Formats: sequence, structure tokens, C-alpha cells
Amino acid sequence: MARAVKVLRNHWKKTTFGVCLLSWGGHWLYGKHCDNLLRRAACQEAQAFGDELIPSSMPLKKATVFLNPAACKGKARNLFEKNAAPILHLSGLDVTVVKTDYEGQAKKLLELMENTDLIIIAGGDGTVQEVITGLLRRADEAVFSKIPIGFIPLGKTCTLSNTLYPESTNQVQHITNATLSILKGETVPLDVLQIKGEKEQPVFAVTGLRWGSYRDAGVKVSKYWYLGPLKTKAAHFFSTFKEWPQKYQAALMYLGPTERPPEEPEEKPSRPPLYVRLYRRLRLYWASPPKEIPQEVTPEDWEELNVSTIELSIATRNRQLDLTRTEDFMDICIEADAVSKGQFVNRGSQKMRDPHMCPEGSQCIQASRCILQLPEGTEGSFGIDNEEYEAMPVEVKLLPRKLRFFCDPRMREQMLHAAVQ
Repeated sequence: MARAVKVLRNHWKKTTFGVCLLSWGGHWLYGKHCDNLLRRAACQEAQAFGDELIPSSMPLKKATVFLNPAACKGKARNLFEKNAAPILHLSGLDVTVVKTDYEGQAKKLLELMENTDLIIIAGGDGTVQEVITGLLRRADEAVFSKIPIGFIPLGKTCTLSNTLYPESTNQVQHITNATLSILKGETVPLDVLQIKGEKEQPVFAVTGLRWGSYRDAGVKVSKYWYLGPLKTKAAHFFSTFKEWPQKYQAALMYLGPTERPPEEPEEKPSRPPLYVRLYRRLRLYWASPPKEIPQEVTPEDWEELNVSTIELSIATRNRQLDLTRTEDFMDICIEADAVSKGQFVNRGSQKMRDPHMCPEGSQCIQASRCILQLPEGTEGSFGIDNEEYEAMPVEVKLLPRKLRFFCDPRMREQMLHAAVQ
């Protein structure tokens, strides 16, 4: 024993390195063990759904999964197969996995998709945006938009997961909770923005549109990876070397909020008896044709505004979802163009955490529809759900409660409880 202590003391550098290595290895193995326990518990919970008895005449529910293997720097496929796929297969669903090979493929695949009971998106913000765009571009979108959608967060940016699921620092737990939420069946209606250019087909978004200096600087953050935690501030600092102050000019026309209609019942009313239907048809046949009363068309009350801003954003209310509100609108935030370079750098870090935050001194507008006219020769890009599109004149229209997404039952209870208070 004394000899071993003497050897360790004489080689204290190697001893210190060995202890650190063993500690790190032990912590890594313990983390892997905890992840396996989480997967096992989730699979046992999913097995309970798979063991439920169904009538022999009832077919299995079909679930179509759109998986983006390139999400999360190419790790999405492994994350899905280890954490989400076993849960879906144990639940008794008839699962079809569609893997996308290139950007924009999901939009084309949605045009060819046949009937399905569930649509599951496995990826990040870009995958969500592609799938809902392909879905709502279909000729029969009125029918397909009623299909509930599940979201398994596998991408680098998963903005929608903050609304649908509780926060979790453990990635395995976050993915398994999201997958189990699909099986539990609780859904919430989400608003969608329809963004249409002059010639292009419309693009659809569940988060919003950004145009300005903060978005442009945020795109370049990854270029300064070698600066570690300072990369965000560096990207915004070097952005101030351009012409200052940075101003974006546009003309904005918008309509105010609209009253929310009552929600349609999910179950269709029962069909009346045959004699009642015959009586109604005969009454309509023998009745004199009604006189057409001309309806007065009320002109739309458009507001006009000239914009000079450092950044403009148009966002849905999905981040602060209120299931009981009586009006439908989107938030337009026009930030002041008089910003110092120091404020720009500090605020840029906040914008990376919450891209659609509206700082003090900004002009906030609630609108149901807007038209953004850009001066000729305007360069730059829009950020639509964190995807880059060429800046051009666009019309943005709110589609309230257009899609239903699966959510964690605890999150739905929190939304209802907050609304009551």
C-alpha cells in the first residue's frame, strides 16, 4: 500500500490526469444509464397504448412521419431511431417513415401523400415550415388541414416545442415526452401565416417573418465558432462596421384584428330520418324562389404607414397561446431605427434567445392582414420560420386556428388555467 502511494505521489501529473479521466468517464456512463432508463419507461408507457383492445372491424391508425436526417448536424436520424421510433411502433400505430434527401423535398412529397390519420414531423423549424407549406398548397387542403400534426423536436432550432412541450435540459427526455404526447391525443389549434409574393406560390409559417439587421447578423453567428461564447456578440459587433445607422425602408398597409368565430363542433350532427329529408325537399321544391337581396359590401379599412426601422417582424400568437381570446390577430413589431452600436450588440444576444421579442420604444401593431411594399432594388433576405427567402413585396394573411398540433396535456392545462386567471 505504501509503495502504491509513493508511486502515485511521484507521478502526480499522470495521477491527476487519470483521476479526471475516470471521473469524466464515470459521469458519461451514468448519463447513458439514465438515458436508457428514460427510454425504457417511455416504451413501457407506449406499450400500454399498444395493448388496448380495438374492434376487429376498425383498421389501425396510419401515421406518416416526415424525417429530416440532416437536422441537428446530421444526428436527427440516430436520435429518432433510438428515442422516438420504438415508442411509435409499440403504440400500435401503422407507421410509415418518409426520409427527405434534400431541401424542399417535403413540399413535393406532401402533394403526393395519400390519406393518413396522423402527420408527424421529425426535425426542426425548417422541416415544420416545409411540411405545412406542402400541406396547405394542396388542392384539397381544406380536408387535409384537419389531420392532427405531431412534432418531434430533433433540429438545432425548434421554436414550436416551447409552446407544445415543457422545457427539459435532457434531450432524450424531451424527445420521448414529445412522442408520448402524440399518443395521448391532446391537441391545440395554432395560427398560420400565409406569405405570398407577387409571382411565387405562397409560403406558410407557424412562427413568423423577420426582416432587418438583427436577423442578418444572427445568420452569421456560426462563422465565428472559433470565438466560443463570444461568437454572438462578435457577429453583431462586426455587423456595425457597415453603414450606420442601418435603416430598412418600406410601406406597410394593414387591417385590424378580426372577431373570432365560435369553434366548430368536432362531431357532425346525426342525419335526420328519411321522411324529414323528403319533407324538406318537397317544401323547397314547391316554395316560390326567394328574392335576391343585394348585399352591401363594406369596404376594407386599410391603414397605411411608412416604415423606417432597424428590424421588422410579423409573428403569430402561438408563443403566448391563449385558447379563450375573442379576437384573431398577428403581431407586427417595428423597431426604432435610432439604436446605438452598443445597444445593437447587447440586444442582438437577446434576439438570439427570443427572435420575435419587441423591445421598448418599438411600434407594435395588431393586424389580421398586411401588405409590405419594398422600394425597388431592395436587397437582403427574409427569415421565415428561420428559413431564408429573398426579400420582395409580400402579402401576409393570418389563417387563425388553421392547424391542430399535438401537445403535452400539462401544457394545455397551463394555458387554460392562465386564461381563467
